[in-house]
Amino acid sequence: MTESTAFPAPRPQTQLDEEFWAHCAQERLCFQVCESCGTWRHLPRIMCAGCGSAEWEWKESSGKGRLYSWTVTHQAMMPQFAAQVPYIVGVIELEEGVRMISHLRGIEGDALELNLPVELEFERLNEDVALPMFRPAR
Repeated sequence: MTESTAFPAPRPQTQLDEEFWAHCAQERLCFQVCESCGTWRHLPRIMCAGCGSAEWEWKESSGKGRLYSWTVTHQAMMPQFAAQVPYIVGVIELEEGVRMISHLRGIEGDALELNLPVELEFERLNEDVALPMFRPAR
């Protein structure tokens, strides 16, 4: 975990978004899991896309996964990111099957490769906010 104020804080739009970010604030990456079919899902939502069930629970991810895709960003779209360009935004496929978009740190763009093993780390913005990010697995 590192401490930073360089990133903008998330702005949850729903109660489910708030719950996701509350887990992250505790430095726990949690996703919904359908109680009917066992499908893990992200982004948080009321019903399972696999079976339509509205029965689910939060479960913690291992935080381990692989790089599914990426882009190297050379132009900051928000002023908060200007000092960080170029930076890598990756699509991470976690062991549980969930894919999420996040910053990928600790690696240069020319060293990226498909299926690169990655692991979770949190960027703490303040006492109430921590952002899930990834780096190459040690």
